[in-house]
Amino acid sequence: MSTSPRLSDFLPYLLSVTSNAVSGRISQEYRSRFGLKVPEWRVMAVLGDTGEMTQRELTAFTLMDKVAVNRACKELEERGLAVRQPNTKDGRSHLLELTDEGRRMHGEIMPLALEMERRLFSQFGEEEIAAFRATLHRIKDGVRDLHAEGIDSGNYD
Repeated sequence: MSTSPRLSDFLPYLLSVTSNAVSGRISQEYRSRFGLKVPEWRVMAVLGDTGEMTQRELTAFTLMDKVAVNRACKELEERGLAVRQPNTKDGRSHLLELTDEGRRMHGEIMPLALEMERRLFSQFGEEEIAAFRATLHRIKDGVRDLHAEGIDSGNYD
C-alpha cells in the first residue's frame, strides 16, 4: 500500500495557502477602509519604506508579476497617491514615488497593519516570532538556489 504524501502536508502548499489566508484577511481591511487591492498596498508599502523606485525595481522587490505592478502603479497614480517622474539616471524608465496624500494614507495604514500583525501573533512569544521571521527569510533566500535539475532522471540527491 502506497503512502504518498497528502497535498495538505506539502510544506510549499501549506506556506502558500497560509500566506493567502493572512493576506486575504488583511486585504479586506485595506479594501474596505482605503479602497486598495493587495498589489496596490504592496507597492505603496514598498514606496513608503524605500522612497522612489522604478517599476522594474518594484517588480523585483515585491516578487509580483510585472503586469500586476504596472496596474497597481497606474491605479495609485490615477488616485493621486503616487506620481511618476522621469528617471535622470536612465532615460528609458520612470521613478514612482508616493505623493503627500499617498504618504498620509501609508501613515494611516501602517498602524493598522502592525496591529493586525500583533493580534495574529499574540499567541506566540518574542523568540518564536523571531525564529519564524528568520525561517521565512531563509526560505525566501533558498528559493534562488532551487532548481529541478536531475528530478526527471529520478536523481533526488
